[in-house]
Amino acid sequence: MAIYRFRISFEDFDEVVREIDIKSTQTFEDLHKAVHRSTGYAAEKSSSFFVSTDNWIKGDEIAYLPNQRKTDRGVALMEKSKLSSFIEDPHQKFYYIYNFDRPFDFHVELIKIILETDPNIEYPYLVKSTGDAPKIIDKNNLGSVVVSSNPVSTEFDFLNEIDFVPEDSEELEAMGGRGISTQEKSEDTEDTEDAEDSDEFADNDNYEDEEYKEDY
Repeated sequence: MAIYRFRISFEDFDEVVREIDIKSTQTFEDLHKAVHRSTGYAAEKSSSFFVSTDNWIKGDEIAYLPNQRKTDRGVALMEKSKLSSFIEDPHQKFYYIYNFDRPFDFHVELIKIILETDPNIEYPYLVKSTGDAPKIIDKNNLGSVVVSSNPVSTEFDFLNEIDFVPEDSEELEAMGGRGISTQEKSEDTEDTEDAEDSDEFADNDNYEDEEYKEDY
């Protein structure tokens, strides 16, 4: 029985790396859960591995907790899919998306094949761990703080603030990027206030003219 050693890295946090040894006869579910024992994330989230090219172009999908649409399509399930059934290259790659509600993308690459198991090791086995996995916002705990292993960005994370999910992309495209510009709104407000002020001054001018006429 062969042992596969996979290198798993975050697509957006490439300094965070895990290397995991796993039996060729074990399943993608076993690998999925092993990854998140090492990251500290909850494993019970809808996620998928995709057979990938060297350029990380996604192919066949192997899903965990798939939605109804994927189930109806007959998607392969992690718990029923052995790793060996999808290894076609000694450097096989998989594109891995964890938690479709608030996704993290990973690159998973086979880096070594070990021909014999170690009887003293329980597989899957974490061989190497580098860097701290970024923390995730808990929707049930709005007071939680997001902590990243990267420097904090000053850019506003628009998609996460509106609870963006991949299925929303078509709707966003249909909107053509339309939205409210706060600058335009403030300029409109200033114009309105200026107009009101000018009307008030005009009324005062008329009042003064009437008093002037009464004196004569």
